[in-house]
Amino acid sequence: MAYVAVKGGERAIDNAHAWLAATRRGDPAVTDLGIDQIREQLGRAVDRVMAEGSLYDPELAALAIKQAQGDLIEAAFLLRAYRTTLPRFAHSEPVDTAAMAIHRRISAVFKDLPGGQVLGPTYDYTHRLLDFGLESGDVPPPPAEAPVDGGPMQRVNDFLKHEGLIEADGPAHETPGDLTREPLSFPASRDVRLQALARGDEGFLLAMGYSTQRGYGGSHPFAGEIRMGTVKIEIEPAELGFAIDIGDVVLTECQMVNQFKGSRTTPPQFTRGYGLTFGHGERKAMAMALVDRAMRAEELGEDVTAPAQNVEFVVYHSDNIEGTGFVEHLQLPHYVDFQSELETIRRMRAEAGVSQ
Repeated sequence: MAYVAVKGGERAIDNAHAWLAATRRGDPAVTDLGIDQIREQLGRAVDRVMAEGSLYDPELAALAIKQAQGDLIEAAFLLRAYRTTLPRFAHSEPVDTAAMAIHRRISAVFKDLPGGQVLGPTYDYTHRLLDFGLESGDVPPPPAEAPVDGGPMQRVNDFLKHEGLIEADGPAHETPGDLTREPLSFPASRDVRLQALARGDEGFLLAMGYSTQRGYGGSHPFAGEIRMGTVKIEIEPAELGFAIDIGDVVLTECQMVNQFKGSRTTPPQFTRGYGLTFGHGERKAMAMALVDRAMRAEELGEDVTAPAQNVEFVVYHSDNIEGTGFVEHLQLPHYVDFQSELETIRRMRAEAGVSQ
């Protein structure tokens, strides 16, 4: 039986687009989902799309989620594609997360610390039971305590640094790499690796981080500090010669503290893994910090034995947009390739004396 290629055309594609639009809208009797509703009520999804789409714009991220029918990878793809059309007129100054207006700030290593533990909006203490009361759409009462709006809170790592118990800050990069403009090459410096992780797939990073805790490159981590809040974005126009505030963004930062036995040149001390992501995304920030520390194995003189410690493996496979392209391209016509494979298999079977 011969393999027959199926022919398609512009009409079929137009019909597919029309069908997609209809399924995206759903039952016309149901109220259309507004962009403002997605932005305000699906905030975690909006934050994830902004992070993986490499563009901080809650309004556009909400639009992308609606257009993609809630497929967050497709939404991130839409946002990243739009990003490529935008002009770049300035580089921002490094954000000062120490001066963050705190919404949430916790530490798993110090119970009592200046400023205290700020639980903020978290699912940590919920019972994971479906709340059928949400079906009514009632507005919940305001929290009994107002959100924290004090001054900067000292970093937890500073307490360890004061005693020399944690590694010092590394040298700052005057001109950090830019994955959006420069092709990826190896060995990749830590700033480039962190860029890749910051816009990497949350699920992939979670799996890699989890693998380190199960013994595949484990480094005994502690969540030194997780903080989420608002930071200022500043740029320094050449014509002014000083930095100006152009707006605020919400960020989540994780400083992971890890054991280190020391080496010939470095005494025993704690080392660090770092995670930073747009919006409220502490699962992503924590996973990123675990993987960042794992990828520092060679730098710290540790054996590289696990996938999470393999820089090329992690960085090459963390980008869900690129991964989606490779996997989903299998849906496209491969008629000629398959015909070639088919003829090869038939010839091999004939040479082996296998009857049809």
